Amino acid sequence: MRRLRSLIAVTGWLLAALTLNALAQSAAPTANAADAASAAAAAATANAKPMAANAVQIARGEYLARAGDCIACHTVPSQQMFGGGRPMETPFGTLYTPNISSDKTYGIGAWSADEFYRMLHEGKSRDGTLLYPAMPFASYTRVTRADSDSIYAYLMSTQAVHQPNRAHTLRFPYNQRSLLLGWRALFFRAGEFKPDPKQSVEWNRGAYLVQGLGHCTMCHTEINALGGNSASKEFQGGLIPLQNWYAPSLTSNKEAGLGDWSIDDIVDLLHAGVSNRGAVYGPMAEVVYDSFQYLTEDDVRAVAVYLKSLPGHSNEVDQSPRSQVVTEESNRLAPLGQKIYEAQCAVCHATQGQGKLPHFPPLANNQSIQMNSAVNPIRMVLNGGYAPGTIKNPMPYGMPPFAQSLSDEEVAAVVTYIRTAWGNHGAPVSVKEVNALRSAPLF
Repeated sequence: MRRLRSLIAVTGWLLAALTLNALAQSAAPTANAADAASAAAAAATANAKPMAANAVQIARGEYLARAGDCIACHTVPSQQMFGGGRPMETPFGTLYTPNISSDKTYGIGAWSADEFYRMLHEGKSRDGTLLYPAMPFASYTRVTRADSDSIYAYLMSTQAVHQPNRAHTLRFPYNQRSLLLGWRALFFRAGEFKPDPKQSVEWNRGAYLVQGLGHCTMCHTEINALGGNSASKEFQGGLIPLQNWYAPSLTSNKEAGLGDWSIDDIVDLLHAGVSNRGAVYGPMAEVVYDSFQYLTEDDVRAVAVYLKSLPGHSNEVDQSPRSQVVTEESNRLAPLGQKIYEAQCAVCHATQGQGKLPHFPPLANNQSIQMNSAVNPIRMVLNGGYAPGTIKNPMPYGMPPFAQSLSDEEVAAVVTYIRTAWGNHGAPVSVKEVNALRSAPLF
């Protein structure tokens, strides 16, 4: 007001100029409003772009977390997602998975993206503590920084679970983390995945998923006495300690691996849980349920393309001549096994073991039946088998358990028959093997 009064006191020409200016402004209110609206829209757009980009990154992170199957280890079934606390039994004691929700006290809510990447890439916690290799950092080290940041953004967006972490219960001396320095020197090499320029984009994508987020070597490579994987036996299959399931070979070996499988058969198995060659059961059923069914068809196909390229090895199947004792045991058990099979199994798997696709897999010429290890077929007869319910197979068929209705001798007999009939080249199963697996955990 003081300024206005002083302006009124000035000379006439200045007053006239001010009047003309005011008239000009009043004559163009629409232009000013349009400018203001345009500025507001520009500001809104500028604010929306980071928000939209963040939403895209979070969605990408959720997809990658599915590919890494984070939920399987860091979520106790029927409890809050990513709250941790799931027991991981090992030959050295029990590990309990940590809380990786956005909770700032017990989860990773206070972590930075740099700290999260260091955990994946180097196998070190926020404070530099060395992680036990039950966390597959030896595979996750291959994850790119961009993908790590996306997973981090997704985990930061999840509901905070205010649940304390449980202390591990490892036996001495395995509870001494300093021993991990030796393990890491033997079995861990940090480094992001580097595409092979000699291979296709599809092959490299499959290699990245299998070697990195998929951490397939954790189960499908034999674990030695020190809890590490032997590079010379990579992807050749191995027994999962304490879970007592055998993860089959993923190589192109025709008798033990995927050599006779088509790309489509592998894609169907991983995406739907069932295929013309078999179905997933045990721990792999959980992997398909929590992880693979949510991946794009292109990514699953890339995985199949990469797996089909893995070279097979002659030592994957025991080709030594059968001893007289083994032959006699097979001859003794086979007649009883055939009788049980015809009474209990043929209605679903057919008289010649050809199966009834797509729900009942073939037993004839089935690698999982004939492998050196008879663990899986024994467990299937004892505990039954249930493929996961997936988007592509929402109402799966299952196999009932026979542990209560068949004796150890009868189970040994029917598994021996299945492993040796119709041209199958598996070895007979002993009563002792069956008895040892009766008390095996279901998961």
